[in-house]
Parts: sequence; C-alpha cells; structure tokens
Amino acid sequence: MIRKYANRRLYDTTDSRYVTLEDIRQLVVDQEPFRVEDSKSGEDLTRNILLQIITEQENREESQHSPLFTNQVLQQLIRFYGDNMQHSMSTYLEQSITTFMEQQKILRQQMQKVMNVSPMQAGNPMELMRKVAEQNLMLWKQFSGQQRPPHDDQE
Repeated sequence: MIRKYANRRLYDTTDSRYVTLEDIRQLVVDQEPFRVEDSKSGEDLTRNILLQIITEQENREESQHSPLFTNQVLQQLIRFYGDNMQHSMSTYLEQSITTFMEQQKILRQQMQKVMNVSPMQAGNPMELMRKVAEQNLMLWKQFSGQQRPPHDDQE
C-alpha cells in the first residue's frame, strides 16, 4: 500500500519509507502488487501514478530512443475515447500486450536453450527460428479469431 499525500509525496506503508515514481516503476518491473491511494479520501490513484510513470518514460525515451507511443499512436488512442468501441479497444490492447509478452518469454526460453546446447546438438538454428515464427503466427491467428469485432449489422 502506497499513500499519496497532499504535498505529492508517496509513502510506502509496507516499508515505512517515502518512495519515488522510479521506485514504483521498479515495483511494476518486478511484478510486485501494489495500490496507490489518496491519504485523506482513500481514493485509488494507482492508474494516475502509472500514467505519470509512462509519461516520464516516454519523455526519457524520446531523448534516447524512439518512444513507445508515437504522436500518431496517441492520436489514434484519443479517437477511441467516447467511441462505442472504447471498451473493445481496451480489451484488445490488453490481450495483445499479454500475447506479445508470452511470445517474448517463449522466444527467450528457446534462445536460451539454443545457447546452452552444443553446436553438434543444436542442428540448424534457422529451423529453430522458423518453428518459433510458426508458433507465434499460430498464437496471433488464434487471438485474432477470438477478437473479431461485431459487424455493424449485428449491433
């Protein structure tokens, strides 16, 4: 539990210490569950803090690498607010990111296996990459088959 005070400071009640947005970002990276709430009202501020972290990361990335959210992506996301497809888009984005993360985990595991196998046992590395690509394609096909938006005539 993290409390946000009127002076904008964040206090980790578990560790009894003040924390920064970077500390909270690390909780996310480490997949540690947490909740940020207003110290007076108890209102859940977790989403707001996560958005602040994304903004900081985007500004940092802009100066070092390309940002995750380009102007075009942000404009397209803004267009979905208030649209009748807003909920569908939210679900689609969440599931797409989850699928992407699962694929990356599988790819890393398979690459680790390749690195740990002797050259004589490894066979053809391109064959392994072909198999990984096929698995990823199957996952995306399964996902896209489940996520067909309703046609206009079905609404």
